Amino acid sequence: MVLVFPDQPVSDEALLAFGRHFGELEVFHQDIIRSKRLPEIFRVSNVDEDGNLMAPNDPVQHQISLARRWHTDSSYREKPSVGSLLHGVEVTEEGGETMFANMAAVLRALPADLRREVEGRRARHDFENLHRLKPLKPLTDEERARMPPVWQPMVRRHPETGQASLYISPIYNDAVEGMDPQGAAALVERLEAFIDDERFIYRHRWRPHDVLLWDNRCTTHRVTPYNPAHRRIMHRTTIAGRDRVEAA
Repeated sequence: MVLVFPDQPVSDEALLAFGRHFGELEVFHQDIIRSKRLPEIFRVSNVDEDGNLMAPNDPVQHQISLARRWHTDSSYREKPSVGSLLHGVEVTEEGGETMFANMAAVLRALPADLRREVEGRRARHDFENLHRLKPLKPLTDEERARMPPVWQPMVRRHPETGQASLYISPIYNDAVEGMDPQGAAALVERLEAFIDDERFIYRHRWRPHDVLLWDNRCTTHRVTPYNPAHRRIMHRTTIAGRDRVEAA
């Protein structure tokens, strides 16, 4: 589910060329975070494109900080991402680890009551939920129109392996089918807490120029906190989805 390629001091162009072997690459729908030079590069960085360290209260930093919660990339798209490639251009010595959870294992281990709550249900994935969690740069009308909320099965089938896995993305999930807002929020919180168990997790400690490739259809991930005064530049490209999510 997660592949690690150590010591790959590649250019952004080479990263994109590698990603295209797996399919079409996404272009992020917001101007913020997207590279001005190469629009398929998503900049998970506290350093701007001119090389300047951003202030901790910069809108970009507020948005990136939400990645400390479990999520899966582009779950808010009608055809969510197949996978992601992330290049550690500059990494921090402390913190900033990326944690990946095996969501097939999470589903198998769910207590019976939680399993009943998610089977046959859909959760809503809304990119704008980020703006409800934290004060961020408002979306433009055009950005909002490009990415309306979508409903995805909470238990999905992997299109290649047939394996079932839990499919949630807590930073985007703002509703659950058949539940009131309070019940939906409580369910997502319980599931998020259950994921946060080391038996399901691979924790990646970054070294300069590691490149990671992972499958967004059966994993979720989050980053651990790090000192915002220390430079961290991570460049991601995202393999676009080919199919709608199939319920398991």
